[in-house]
Amino acid sequence: MKTLKPILFAITACIVIYSCATVPLTGRRQLNLVSDDQLNAAAAQSYAQLLSSPQTKVVTGTTDAQRVKNIGAKLAVAIEKYLQANGYAGQYNFKWEFNLIQSKEINAWCMPGGKVAVYSGILPVTKTDAGLATVMGHEIAHAIARHSAEAMSQQMLAETGGAAVGATIGKNSQIINQAYGVLGQGALLKYSRDKENEADRLGLTFMAMAGYDPREAVYFWQRMAAAKQGGAPPEFLSTHPSDATRIRNIERAIPEAMKYYKK
Repeated sequence: MKTLKPILFAITACIVIYSCATVPLTGRRQLNLVSDDQLNAAAAQSYAQLLSSPQTKVVTGTTDAQRVKNIGAKLAVAIEKYLQANGYAGQYNFKWEFNLIQSKEINAWCMPGGKVAVYSGILPVTKTDAGLATVMGHEIAHAIARHSAEAMSQQMLAETGGAAVGATIGKNSQIINQAYGVLGQGALLKYSRDKENEADRLGLTFMAMAGYDPREAVYFWQRMAAAKQGGAPPEFLSTHPSDATRIRNIERAIPEAMKYYKK
């Protein structure tokens, strides 16, 4: 066993070195042992399963439903242009979908591959188009930064030393359902404060690229902090609480985002 340890260490080191990716805009290097194609396919399957479930009421034909689609489309176009212009062409194969789901939950998320869900319960907090763009930009940022793939990769490396790269994704959507709490399953995916800060920074820039004033994000997060008071935090805040520190960090990131903002 003693002779095997250096070999295993060397193999693990090689896996880490050759399985790194770079997060757009921030330039942070990250571990990624998961196939994007596999993960995106699993997410698409899970998303379709959610939308077709009898438990899910997808809102269509309303002003709010159209707002979600319109804002999502603007964000997608702006992000795709940025990726194309900055050397990330071909690294993403997102097939964007944006849907409003009837629910009292104050929540939203974006699966890998650009599958976005906004719950109607968050609309009274977003209030404006810029507020909604803040939410959607933040959640899309998690997908663009491959945060879920990074978290899964770290777990895989810890459990198997990377020997079963991609094995945990398989050919079905179970892991995505569990990660995002789809169809009543409790969400397992937890992002660190650093990843939340990164998603905040990226999200501000994405909304600015799409024509939404990033300064409006401060007011949204203040409203989210108020929604949290007096009871359990909304699902949207369960893994990333909104507090004074977060808002200060967002205020520091606004000048960078404003470089991309055009009315």
